[in-house]
Amino acid sequence: MPATSADTLFLATRTVTVAPLVLLSAADHYGRTAKGTKKRVVGVLLGENTGQTVRVSNSFAVPFEEDEKDPSVWFLDHNFIESMRDMFKKINAREKLIGWYHSGPKLRASDLEINELFKRYTPNPLLVIIDVQPKEVGVPTDAYFAVDEIKDDGTTTSRTFVHTPSVIEAEEAEEIGVEHLLRDIRDVAVGTLSTRITSQLQSLQGLHLRLRDIGQYLQKVLDHELPVNHAILGNLQDVFNLLPNLSTPPTTPRISGGAPEPQMENSELARAMSIKTNDQLMAIYLSSLIRAITAFHDLIENKIQNRQQQEENESKKEQEANAAKNDKEGTKKADGTANGEQKEEQGKEKPKKG
Repeated sequence: MPATSADTLFLATRTVTVAPLVLLSAADHYGRTAKGTKKRVVGVLLGENTGQTVRVSNSFAVPFEEDEKDPSVWFLDHNFIESMRDMFKKINAREKLIGWYHSGPKLRASDLEINELFKRYTPNPLLVIIDVQPKEVGVPTDAYFAVDEIKDDGTTTSRTFVHTPSVIEAEEAEEIGVEHLLRDIRDVAVGTLSTRITSQLQSLQGLHLRLRDIGQYLQKVLDHELPVNHAILGNLQDVFNLLPNLSTPPTTPRISGGAPEPQMENSELARAMSIKTNDQLMAIYLSSLIRAITAFHDLIENKIQNRQQQEENESKKEQEANAAKNDKEGTKKADGTANGEQKEEQGKEKPKKG
């Protein structure tokens, strides 16, 4: 049944979440079997498909061969797929076969035929192209669903792929494991600050590449090299609506033939934006100032308490020293009195002997 524009838009707005384990498995698969060659590797994707979101949590490699000269000649081991699917089903029943992947880096002519083959395992298979050797900064995955495209001129429908956004997201346990794995291969000589700056620079480079692709697509549409796709234009309009509109085109001259109005930018929007930004910065400044005053007050209180504690300790030590001195003097007096009494007794005993 041909897909309507609503179905195509629904597929294009789906969110495909790919776990890092799938990327590591695909990279390992490519490194073991096709590294240094122009061949691509093919594997099966496992996970959950809830309709609106698709979660790819696991994968396994599949024996695959194709003729480089004739794309229509290829081989995929069906028995291996079925045996591995049954084995993974025994391990985790929640992970189902939801699609397949290959190392691309772009779509191939035989992808539609391979996708039709995977329909025997799942009604609407997902295709994820994993770029194991990315040359540009960004997400190394591209997700697609196959649909029957209805042409505007009313001709026969054709089978094609619809791109859907994909993100890399890990669960908590998997994130800890991947972090430990990356920590082993990370350069310890590079500091944390340089790592953060490098990651931010790579993110900005990826954003620049995406904006460049958007500009190239719009230019091709203007040059009538590509047909107008209202779904893509709608998504771009949603992106542009998120940007602050600080200026408007200049006003047009008066129709009555009078002097043209002065060209003015929308200063009200710019002023409103500035006021809002200043209010936010003022709140941040006040909170920082209050935090600093509170910390300074705590510091003074701590110093006062420490000084009082020190004075109490010194007073206690002085009292203990005075008490010890008094005890020592009392002991000496007691010893002197005892010695005097003993001498008097000895003096009284001597006359009796005479």
